Amino acid sequence: MQIKYFSWVKEQIGVDAENITLKDNIETIIDLINHLKSKNEKYNRAFKDISIIRCAVNMEVTNLDEKINDNDEIAFFPPMTGG
Repeated sequence: MQIKYFSWVKEQIGVDAENITLKDNIETIIDLINHLKSKNEKYNRAFKDISIIRCAVNMEVTNLDEKINDNDEIAFFPPMTGG
């Protein structure tokens, strides 16, 4: 799975993308976030308030309870504004 990070999420974590292999207990985006938060303090800070995290699966914005699989591309970003 490829994970991409944008804006301040990328700045907090320190990378713009990474590849991981899903573990069996990771079925949804929220499961993935919880897994990432357990990696280290950088991820924990970036995902501290998940109510302000937006995500996309395969370039389509979705909810945190979306089912995911190892072939997906996941993107995390802050709320977007218009203008």
